[in-house]
Amino acid sequence: MGAHPACILVIDDELQIRKFLRISLSAQGYKVLEAANGQDGLAQAALAKPDLVVLDLGLPDLDGQTVLRELRVWSQVPVLVLSVRASEGEKVLALDGGANDYVTKPFGIQEFLARVRVLLRLPSTAAQTQTATVTSGALAVDFAYRRVSLDGQPISLTPKEYAVLAQLAEHLGRVVTQRQLLLDIWGPSHGDDSHYLRVVVGHLRQKLKDDPTAPRYILTEPGVGYRLVEGD
Repeated sequence: MGAHPACILVIDDELQIRKFLRISLSAQGYKVLEAANGQDGLAQAALAKPDLVVLDLGLPDLDGQTVLRELRVWSQVPVLVLSVRASEGEKVLALDGGANDYVTKPFGIQEFLARVRVLLRLPSTAAQTQTATVTSGALAVDFAYRRVSLDGQPISLTPKEYAVLAQLAEHLGRVVTQRQLLLDIWGPSHGDDSHYLRVVVGHLRQKLKDDPTAPRYILTEPGVGYRLVEGD
């Protein structure tokens, strides 16, 4: 581990599990941070930049799969999912969503520590980690806290509005197709329901005071999709 102990963030709402992992990981020389819900976990991941995240799926506020998806927007930190959900479908969903490994509860601590050591040997991800906040002119999208501001003032968005804007911010300056947005945000049965997307983008433009005839933020690429403007 070198001069600096690896930092491991445990996101789990069970106090006993967090205590058990804190004792076990600290005994191996790791620095341990804890979060009892998804929002706090995302915030700590952004602020502390841990070397590994241990993530429970059954959290009280956000589903762990959602936390994983949002974390992957701006960070490639290794993620070890630790969950009672043992179905193959849940494991595939988590691994496809960007998890590096999956351990089911109850678990053996020696196997768990071995998997931690493997993930910590992955190449340093610092260079791959994007900023947790993306800006486009006066518009700022804070992925960790799910906050959007314009000229420093918070903007209230619906979950769908935030999801569309966050997806565009993730691909700043690049076109995201209508179909990709629909599949990612509305699901596989809505790939052709472009009217849903038009309505949400229309509301977003109203809230961002973005004139569709002379947009500052969201550009329409006719027949293709949308792009968030890069630069000042």
